[in-house]
Order: sequence, then structure tokens, then C-alpha cells
Amino acid sequence: MKKVILKCKLASRDSFEDKLSDINLDFSAMYWQHDRVYVPRSYQRGMNYPRLIMRTEMESVNGRPKFSLILRRHIEDSGVDIVEVTPVEDYTTTVNIILQLGFRLAGEVSRRRQDLLMGEGTKIYLDEIDGRPGESFAKIESDLGENESVAEARNDLRKTFETLGEYNIVEVPYFEM
Repeated sequence: MKKVILKCKLASRDSFEDKLSDINLDFSAMYWQHDRVYVPRSYQRGMNYPRLIMRTEMESVNGRPKFSLILRRHIEDSGVDIVEVTPVEDYTTTVNIILQLGFRLAGEVSRRRQDLLMGEGTKIYLDEIDGRPGESFAKIESDLGENESVAEARNDLRKTFETLGEYNIVEVPYFEM
């Protein structure tokens, strides 16, 4: 699936949530995610190489973890992300396959996350990243229609952040911060 993704470091998480709540949009309950990001051995930022992400997600302390393998490829020239998500039953075997394919572990990210469906194909995530105390991030992911302009879609996401009083756009993935 083709997506346009824009991330912003929030000036105030409470203010951001209040503005969305004022228009009757509320975030889901908080859940925990841990990503291990794997890149090809020859990975260089800006070279359009794919990343494989092994994600562990837990919705509650007593719940069973869910595992998924995410293929993410950011096409620098166009600003589009290609994202495919596959559920995984055997975490260890999947990681071994990734390593045997020549990928290396590039980073890990743990976060507490909430999400909000804004409309068909558009989701906002509210993230608290472990190791970055006092910082909150919002990420908007929007599915890109077949004939939709990437520049227009990115501009719409930027305007959404600006309407909510947020201007600090972050261009690097969490694992590189």
C-alpha cells in the first residue's frame, strides 16, 4: 500500500489532544509497541533501500503479544512510503530468515502509542518514545489514491498539523533519532 507519512514533535501533547477532542475525535487506549528495524548490509539513508521491521505489540499487560513483519520502503524522490504488513506466528524463525537474507539490525524503538482514525485511509498516531522523556510525537499516515498527487497529500498533512498548532515536522525515522 502506498502511504504519505508526516511526523511532528509536539509542542504540547495535552493541547494537541484537547484540540482533537474539541472536534469529537478521541484516541484509542494506549498500547505498547517494540520495533526492531533491519536494513540491508549496504544500507545508506536516502538510497530507497527497504527496511524490514519486526514489531511486537501488546494491548494489555495480561494480553498475548502480536507479532508482525513490516516491509517499509521510502521512495525519496516521490515522498511515498510503500508499506506491507504480514502477521507472524514464529518471531525467532522470522528474524533468522531476515538475517540470512543479508539484513542487519539497525535500531530498536519502544513506544507507547494511541491511534485515531480521522477518515477513510487516514490515521493519526500519538507516540511516547522510550528514552525520550518529556517528548511526544504525532504521526499522520494517509493512504495515497491512484491518481492523487504526493505533493498535495503531504501539503494536506502539513496543513492538518498547522491547523492543530503544530509546526515541528520531523523527517527522520524514530530509530535514527
